[in-house]
Amino acid sequence: MIRGIVLHSNDNVATLIDTGEAGGSCKLQGEKAGQVKLAAALPFGHKVAIAAIKKGGPVIKYGQVIGNVTADVAIGEHVHVHNVESQRGRGDRAKKE
Repeated sequence: MIRGIVLHSNDNVATLIDTGEAGGSCKLQGEKAGQVKLAAALPFGHKVAIAAIKKGGPVIKYGQVIGNVTADVAIGEHVHVHNVESQRGRGDRAKKE
């Protein structure tokens, strides 16, 4: 069975600790239990949505916002650079003095 780890109880994504096939059932482990059905094949280490996230909504991992989605994301969908805008390490958002 495909496994995904949830690192904080507030997270809306799980990180795969196995390679996942489209349509496969992903068992959640860690701070949340349950299962999600993968919408697409996903490689080891990638994130899958465990809750629906509306366009512009936060991606929460480690209990922290790590970015915002650029389109609606359904449960079981891949959450990665193709649909997330990072909020960390952005030089274009440098603090103004």
